[in-house]
Parts: sequence; structure tokens; C-alpha cells
Amino acid sequence: MSVSLTVLYHQPADKAAFDKHYDEVHAPLASTMPDLQSYTVVRPGPGADGAAPEYHLIATLVWPSPAAMQAAMGSPEGKAGNADLANFAQAGTTILVGGVEQVV
Repeated sequence: MSVSLTVLYHQPADKAAFDKHYDEVHAPLASTMPDLQSYTVVRPGPGADGAAPEYHLIATLVWPSPAAMQAAMGSPEGKAGNADLANFAQAGTTILVGGVEQVV
């Protein structure tokens, strides 16, 4: 069963600096993790009522199995990506891991 790691990035104080680092450094680094099947990013917009979204960016990475994800996270690339969070995600993250079920 495929497994996903979803990272919910809280609203940063400096959105432009966050986006620049994420796009130019973190995403290219994270995309090199072994056996990564897909990597998607969503930048939520305002809600229907115009309220600011709770999260600035949502990244979802998918591997073919929990064992593949664990191996990737323990790899040099995975360790480097995790260490890089301190360079731009000072507002914090929420991380969710779970099995992937294709609906459509």
C-alpha cells in the first residue's frame, strides 16, 4: 500500500522569504529522496468568507510502501530535507502520515 507524508506549513512571518527558500532550496532537495512516487504542493487561498487560510503551504509526498518512506526519511537526502526545515519553517509544521486510497 502506498503511503503519504503530508506537511502542513503554518503561516510564516515573511511569506516571500518562505516561498523563495521552499521553491529554490527545499523542494528540489526533498524531491531527491529515494523511491518518491509523487510530490505535490498546494498554496491555499482565502476561504469562501475571505478569511486567511490556516496553512501557507501543504506538501504531500507519496512512496510505494511504509518501508520505502522510512528508508527515504533515513537516507542522506531525507535527513538533509528534515534539517533544512529550520532554515525557513520557523512558524512550525504539522505532519500527517497515512495510507493512500485512490478514490477517482
